[in-house]
Amino acid sequence: MHIERRDFLSTLTMASAATLFSGNPLLASLAPKKEKLGIALVGLGYYSTDLLAPALQLTEKCYLAGIVTGTPEKAQTWKAKYKIPEKNIYNYQNFDKIADNPDIDIVYVVLPPSMHREFVVRAAKAGKHVFCEKPMAPSVADCEAMISACKTNKVKLAIGYRCQHDPNIQAYMKVAKEKKFGKVMMVNSAAGYLDNRTTHWKQNKKLGGGVMGDMGVYALQGARLATGEEPVSVTALASTTRPQIYNQVEETMMFMLDFPSGARAACQTSFGINMNHLQINYEKGWLKMEPHSGYSGNKGSMSDGTIINYPIQNQQAKQMDEDCLAIISGSELIAPGEEGLRDIRVVEAIYKSVETGKNVKI
Repeated sequence: MHIERRDFLSTLTMASAATLFSGNPLLASLAPKKEKLGIALVGLGYYSTDLLAPALQLTEKCYLAGIVTGTPEKAQTWKAKYKIPEKNIYNYQNFDKIADNPDIDIVYVVLPPSMHREFVVRAAKAGKHVFCEKPMAPSVADCEAMISACKTNKVKLAIGYRCQHDPNIQAYMKVAKEKKFGKVMMVNSAAGYLDNRTTHWKQNKKLGGGVMGDMGVYALQGARLATGEEPVSVTALASTTRPQIYNQVEETMMFMLDFPSGARAACQTSFGINMNHLQINYEKGWLKMEPHSGYSGNKGSMSDGTIINYPIQNQQAKQMDEDCLAIISGSELIAPGEEGLRDIRVVEAIYKSVETGKNVKI
């Protein structure tokens, strides 16, 4: 086959540019914009397998481009099921080579919380945008390091707060913003389910377990989003009814939040109790949500007769599409890294209150 010299040089130049852009975050912004972004899932547990991967078959602005797993058997199963090219399959050791892969635009970290900081930072250094599952990280210091790494490498960081993309949750956020019923007086927010597992990361302190960072974030977000404010102090009480399972971390957490406006929130979260509701009492009315933070079917009502019921096809697909659209258009993310940091700042204060038995300023 005869190849003209100028054609060869043109091909070589384009190939070099692709490698340069994908591996260098400072130059990535110069690469041609895509209409659909490739996502690599890091960690192939339940959430990736049963929820994110199926959701990626419904998305319009992104697709499943690659995977990162420490289990070769899973890699082969996913490769066959989703037609993933071998070159887009990584393990935790060679993960950094993802920098040279132009197919992958976003790394979605779906690992135990104790591993979030490491892989968010590594993804950012590879020049990839990052989606990170909640809880963002076990500590404020971890969250700040993750945000800093993404800013330094000029990539976006979105936290997987699927609920903030749900129009049912957005409906009561709008009420708070517009003060439809006046000031918020009291919020009751609860999120929990019965978890009988014994070896999951949620029961393991070193992996970032405990109910507060997991289901507790939903209860906390309910209060924060309902008031439209950040809490200024908290009093908390942790308990465990099944010490044979929850001997390293708390099974149940109850906490009271105080807000600048004078509003208060009573929040409950548990791995031992099924509950999922939100009630907001205003000066001139009320709003109720049940379920409040489910994968689907969230709905509610207001004291003036307004019904909150906006069915959506798939919450995770909507979340990923909207986050990808923000990246493509250069607009603001709905739940950036700073939003995850706000929650973990409160979570740290909650644990401090449990430890000291006192009200803690945030």
